[in-house]
Amino acid sequence: MAGYAPASAVTGAAVRGAAAGHLRGAQALKAACQAGRPGVQGRKPVWGSWMQFPGPGLAKIVASMGYQWILIDAEHGAIGDSEMHNMIPAIAGTGAAPIVRVPAPELAYFKRALDAGAFGVMVPMVETKEQAEAVVRMCKFPPQGMRGCGSPFAPAHFGQSMPEYLASANETTMVIVQIETPLGLKNVNEIAAVEGIDMLFIGPNDLACSMGNGAKNHMECADVQEAIEVIRVAAEKAGKLSGIFCIDAEQSAARFAQGFQFINIGGDIVAILSWMGSTLQKANALAAA
Repeated sequence: MAGYAPASAVTGAAVRGAAAGHLRGAQALKAACQAGRPGVQGRKPVWGSWMQFPGPGLAKIVASMGYQWILIDAEHGAIGDSEMHNMIPAIAGTGAAPIVRVPAPELAYFKRALDAGAFGVMVPMVETKEQAEAVVRMCKFPPQGMRGCGSPFAPAHFGQSMPEYLASANETTMVIVQIETPLGLKNVNEIAAVEGIDMLFIGPNDLACSMGNGAKNHMECADVQEAIEVIRVAAEKAGKLSGIFCIDAEQSAARFAQGFQFINIGGDIVAILSWMGSTLQKANALAAA
C-alpha cells in the first residue's frame, strides 16, 4: 500500500538504528568520563555495576536500572564465553555500556570480548609499562596493534561495515587496566603514561591484600587509602581517567568527591547477599517476636 514500508524494511531500519546507537553509546561513555574529571564545571559521576552471574535476561534487568556501564566479570565471575557473547548485546540494547573484565592479559581473551561487541575491556593485575603496552597492542587493530579483524559480530553490533569498524574501533574502544599490587603501584606513573591506556581502575580489596593487609577492611587501612590516592593522581597527571570498585552509595559518593569518575556501585552478588541476608534476619526476628 502507498505510504507503508514493508515490514522487513521497517525491521531492518530499526536494527540499523539500534546498532548505530551502540556506536554512539561507546563514544558517549568516553565523553561522560571526560566530563566527570576534577575541575570540569558541573561534573557528574559515571556509575556502573558488577555482574558475576551469567544470563542476558539478568544483564538486561540490571542494565535497565539506569547504570551507565555494566562490568561482565569473566575473571572471577561464573561467566563463560557464550554467556559473555549473549550478555554484551543485552546490556548495550538498554543504552548502558558493556565492559568485559578478561581473565588475564592474553590475546585470545581480548579478541573474544571485543569481537563480541564489548565497548571496552578491563585487565587485572597490570604491573609494568611493558605489560600495559602489550595490552594496548592486543586491543588495537594495525598499525597501532595486532588485533585480528576476522569477526563479523562487532561491526554488526555497531551498525558498521567492516572497514568502518576498523577505522573507528581503535578510538572508541576503552582500555582499562587495574592497579592491584605493590609492583603496579611502584610503576603506576609509567603505566599511566602508556599511549592507548584510557583508565587506571582500582580493585581496593586485591590491592589491600597484596599490600599485606590480609582480610582487613581496606577502608581501615591507611596505607591502602594512601595508595588509592597515589593511583588516582597518577591517572590525572597523565591525562587519563580513574575508576574504583565500591560496594555502597556512601563509598561511591565519597570516591566521586575524591576525584574518581568511573565508579562501581555494588553488584549482583553484593545485592543478593545484602538484601536476602538482611530480609531473612528481619523475618526471623519478626517471627520470634
